[in-house]
Amino acid sequence: MDRAIIFDVDGTLSETEETHRRAFNRAFADAGLDWQWDQALYAKLLEVTGGKERIRYYIESFGGSGVATDTLDEFIPTLHAAKTRHYTAMVTGGEVSLRPGIRALLEDAKKQGFRLAIATTTTPANVDALLKATLGGDACFETICAGDSVANKKPAPDVYELALDKLNLPARACIAIEDSRNGLLASVAAGIATVITPGIYTSGHNFEEAALVIDDLTAMDFQEIYRLTSPAE
Repeated sequence: MDRAIIFDVDGTLSETEETHRRAFNRAFADAGLDWQWDQALYAKLLEVTGGKERIRYYIESFGGSGVATDTLDEFIPTLHAAKTRHYTAMVTGGEVSLRPGIRALLEDAKKQGFRLAIATTTTPANVDALLKATLGGDACFETICAGDSVANKKPAPDVYELALDKLNLPARACIAIEDSRNGLLASVAAGIATVITPGIYTSGHNFEEAALVIDDLTAMDFQEIYRLTSPAE
């Protein structure tokens, strides 16, 4: 048997989006900006994947003031790096945990011979911090595709296609675990059957293309995983 489970990170492995939101606000304060992303605004901003892309979207679409538009290409990466430092410190400090069912699913998947991978738009530093804080490291994941490893972020399928390439597996031999519509569109476009476990910011999303939608992964049955995948030849 050669099959794999490919996980998203934010909102899927862990309910991290609130931590990200607070980290953004701390970085804004450090930079002397009067921006304040509340939960309602952040839900709208999450329609754009990638932290740097989200900052630019906010400036261009919601009137983020205090920054000269001709400096954005330099300013945004610097601001995002400060946000990443806040986020990783918060994660390291124990402010996040795995979502229900994740730890058991990872353990059972390894026992049953499934290969494990990550396909996410979040930065590698964020992934490293989360995995170290919750799992003691990344040893259980064979492949991690994160951040700017591809040109186009979700809902484009690029990061999933990269994961398939690194695993050297066809899409039919894998399932994806996602929590958002953008993630679902990305995985489905790559040809991967997808299980959705909605998060606090995504419970109202349209998941009609999903193979399965469950509240959390404690309800995940391995018979469903077998049903949704075909072993690679």
